[in-house]
Amino acid sequence: MEYSDPTATGTNIASSSRPAASHPTVQGPCAACKFLRRRCTDRCMLAPYFPSSEPLNFIIAHKVFGASNVIKLLQELPEWKRADAVSSMVYEANARMRDPVYGCAGAISQLHNQLCELQKELAVTQAELAIVQCQQQQLNDSINFRYHTKLGSPWE
Repeated sequence: MEYSDPTATGTNIASSSRPAASHPTVQGPCAACKFLRRRCTDRCMLAPYFPSSEPLNFIIAHKVFGASNVIKLLQELPEWKRADAVSSMVYEANARMRDPVYGCAGAISQLHNQLCELQKELAVTQAELAIVQCQQQQLNDSINFRYHTKLGSPWE
């Protein structure tokens, strides 16, 4: 079974990332077809997004979402959004491998908590800095007062 876009009218979906059939360069199967042990054609929907040089991206996306779901999702999107969708699927699949329950939402939550803690730490540090600056100003004022009182006033 090969992956092809049912809405395509004989055009090569992967024209920008894979040579057309008329070119003498021979391309191997994409990572998806290689992993699924299927024949990869010029009209393979997954070839532009899962090159043979990056097989782990497809393996992880396939393990989490399944090849048929990846294909269905890509078929529902306009071509210009597909690369971003694949990137998001691979990111989410990696996150699901690390945290099967929360996925990337868990990572976002963890980063949000870390951000809140750092903001609190920053606020405390800024308050401490303000206190030190006030103490420094008071010390400078005290030194200036003593210096001017020792000199005396010209009207005395």
